[in-house]
Amino acid sequence: MERGNVLVIGNPEVGIKTLIRAVFGEESVETGWGPIDDIDELDIYESEIIPLRIIDAVCYKPSFVIEPPFIKEQRVINSVKKWSNSRYKEGHKDNQINLIWLCVDGTMGKEFTETLKNLSRLTPAWESVPIVVVITKSYSVGEREKNIEMANNVFADQKKSSKNLRKIIPVVAATYSLNERAFAPPEGISELIDVTNELMPEGTRAADKAVSTLVLNQKRTMAHSLVGLSTAAAVTVCAVPFSLADGVLLIPLEIAEIKGLAKIYGIKDDENSKQFFNTIVEVGAVTIAAKAAIGALKLIPGINLATSVINAIVGGAIVAAIGEGSIFVYEKIYLGEKSVVDIEWVKNVMEATLTSQFMEKVTLIVEKITKLDNPKDIGKILPDILTDVFSHSDSKNPSTKESL
Repeated sequence: MERGNVLVIGNPEVGIKTLIRAVFGEESVETGWGPIDDIDELDIYESEIIPLRIIDAVCYKPSFVIEPPFIKEQRVINSVKKWSNSRYKEGHKDNQINLIWLCVDGTMGKEFTETLKNLSRLTPAWESVPIVVVITKSYSVGEREKNIEMANNVFADQKKSSKNLRKIIPVVAATYSLNERAFAPPEGISELIDVTNELMPEGTRAADKAVSTLVLNQKRTMAHSLVGLSTAAAVTVCAVPFSLADGVLLIPLEIAEIKGLAKIYGIKDDENSKQFFNTIVEVGAVTIAAKAAIGALKLIPGINLATSVINAIVGGAIVAAIGEGSIFVYEKIYLGEKSVVDIEWVKNVMEATLTSQFMEKVTLIVEKITKLDNPKDIGKILPDILTDVFSHSDSKNPSTKESL
């Protein structure tokens, strides 16, 4: 398969590997080029879904040798050109760089402009290759707008590379926890995938269906990651002696989870979706599941768990279930099969999520916990157990939700 080649240039702290994982998801193959520990080494990633290759110049990372920036820059250029020549000698036609991602950390503040200037000095080596500036860690909307303006100014001052700039894309490659009840969900990755594919040579451009598959897989991966963080937060919040049955402590966390997932799937938080979100929150705040689960756990023979542990299990299970139910709902909307006006449908789905087989899953989680060699590890591994049980059972097996 002939592939389009993207060269990624950025400082180590920018999060290049996180970005690549966000773009390719789990459906990727990592290879390499050049001798191990040699200055010519490259990390290369290929997608199994679309004909795209991402080349990360390892030699741009810090080394034990202190050297002037222009020498590091030249090493990047030389190593990529050696890779290109080696592919050509092996008879591969896809041996040219087709696109450059200049990756710069969006939280750098005053250093942003100077960093981008330094990175852009490498681009004239690929004179006619399009450039996309990827602003990573773009958590703040206000900061994001300033960064875009600064990036435009950098290229406006550079005659050689300004004509090659095609797009400036702020991204959040992985869910960022602002605090235990607020998250900055992933965003911008779908746009980056679309723009990258559009800028590929026609012979290596992926079909719309393949791109859609990659984008949907990417959204699922990010959505499950956000649910995992939300579940971990719920475990922390609920692991205190109090009455979980009223569900009050979970509501802010559920709202953050629901809206974060909506953002991943491109569902706007506006008047049209207000009732839709409220319906999910209302169902999530019901006390039936919590009361039933707490009562049932206390009656299981041989189970002697502290109230705080039971609260953590039930609270985490509810947040995990709401998250997985929301993913199901949002995917249907994203695919055009449902819309935010289908209020009764979403209510039925979420109610089914918190009733159908819910206690079976909670009981399974308890069984896993009782088999732990070290009970002190409960707090650390409980979020993983919860998300694993709910995500696998809901996404891979037919359920009540499917019939709805």
